Amino acid sequence: MSFRGINNLALDAKGRMAMPSRYRDRLLEACGGRLVVTVDPDHCLLVYPLPEWEIIEAKLVELPALNKQARLLQRLLIGHATECEMDGQGRILLPTTLRDFANLAKKIVLIGQGKKFEIWDETTWNDNQETWIESVQGDESELHSSLEDLSL
Repeated sequence: MSFRGINNLALDAKGRMAMPSRYRDRLLEACGGRLVVTVDPDHCLLVYPLPEWEIIEAKLVELPALNKQARLLQRLLIGHATECEMDGQGRILLPTTLRDFANLAKKIVLIGQGKKFEIWDETTWNDNQETWIESVQGDESELHSSLEDLSL
């Protein structure tokens, strides 16, 4: 199961977003519409199908408890993780605390990222795109070793 693409969406008055129809059947089949939403250090939200989240959570729990960075990451990701279920109309309710963390207004952007989604405030997404493009086009010597053999 792989998710890709950019989807411009709107939150309703209750803070619900409708999952685009092209993902709904796959999500229902893979996880019965059960998702986990958590925060990302970049101030967006991450949305995982429950089975994918359980893999991530197991890895996070195994991080060394005496490592400060590991504890911070656990607090951030596990501490904010919220189970959500798609309703009959394919909507999920994004809790107020998570919407506030990501500064989500009415217009949002859902980005497929392989095994997960990112949810961004539309204005924040648009404002950051140029910066990200410039970063990727930067000096090749800054390229992480794991990306050296990637050909696009």
